[in-house]
Amino acid sequence: MKYLLPLLILIHALIHLIGFFKAFQLVEINNLTSSVSKSAGVVWLFTTLLYFAVLAGYFLDKPFWPVIAIIASVISQVMIILIWNDARFGTFANILIIAVAVPAYANYRFQHSVEVETTRLILGIKPQTHTVTEEACAQLPPPVQRWLKVSGAIGKGIAYCARIHQTGSLRTTPGGKWMPFSATQYVDLTNPAFIWNTTVQAAPLITMNGLDKFETGKGEMLIKLLALIPVVNEADNPKINSGSMLRYLGESVWYPTFVLSPYIFWESKDSLSAKATMRYGNTSAEGIYYFNNEGDFVAFEADRYYGSGEDARIERWRVEATDYQNFEGIRIPYKNKVIWKLKEGDFIWLELELTALETNKPELFD
Repeated sequence: MKYLLPLLILIHALIHLIGFFKAFQLVEINNLTSSVSKSAGVVWLFTTLLYFAVLAGYFLDKPFWPVIAIIASVISQVMIILIWNDARFGTFANILIIAVAVPAYANYRFQHSVEVETTRLILGIKPQTHTVTEEACAQLPPPVQRWLKVSGAIGKGIAYCARIHQTGSLRTTPGGKWMPFSATQYVDLTNPAFIWNTTVQAAPLITMNGLDKFETGKGEMLIKLLALIPVVNEADNPKINSGSMLRYLGESVWYPTFVLSPYIFWESKDSLSAKATMRYGNTSAEGIYYFNNEGDFVAFEADRYYGSGEDARIERWRVEATDYQNFEGIRIPYKNKVIWKLKEGDFIWLELELTALETNKPELFD
């Protein structure tokens, strides 16, 4: 598709020159039987130039190209109607170009909106200069203390924000088709908040744009097919708020120093597990962290709403580590899978890998 679309636009643009040549009698064109006035010929030439601008914008990755493509195709279609018998087949090209340009423009608007939200989040981040010490961790449950030591977090500076690139795959139903995704996430670890922006390849040529957000104790989830059609749109209700906070808790293992947050209250369970309760804004959530004998994080489990709307029901939700890697000198579970422990059996709905994780850099990725 990357090269098929511009090839179509190029051929379509060059065909428009026939109308210009006919109007000014620059070339003898017998196949075009309709008469073309000089003013119409200028419009045909102008449309060609618009399509060339589209091509330039497309290859330079400029956000204006879908808008110009739509304008050019509308003008083209008007001109085609005026000489319908000779030019009617150009309608198919216009339909295809508009069919691609409209979602492309919607995607631009979606990404721009997310960037505005993310920039606002970043500007609100407050830097911290504290160092994690064993004394500061003394009140934590023993398995959590051991995990901090094994991870290498002791002696490191407190992580007050993070930015992340992810790749992976997900599915929406048990036994459903796996869909690849890529995502970028920005996290405020001082005033708990995150913005997760993903693109999911639902099918060939079909994508879904997703925004998952948590701020001031409130959650928001927006998923749009082709960046146009809302599939999920939920915000600020008890179910989405607690679910977003649980996600925040489950992902805290990527920046272990967050266990010292004043918003988390710890309770010992046994030698390999500990319960965490998070309270922030008007929302609270709790879950259990599990560790192995070596001190590594193994899993996080909690009761979470499964589904959306009135049909959502409480089910067991599990974030499980599948592999580890050092980022900035700290060992973290960079590969994870997310599982719903349903009565009918385990539903693995997401598998992800962190491809980049940087802390204390409150700025957008390049």
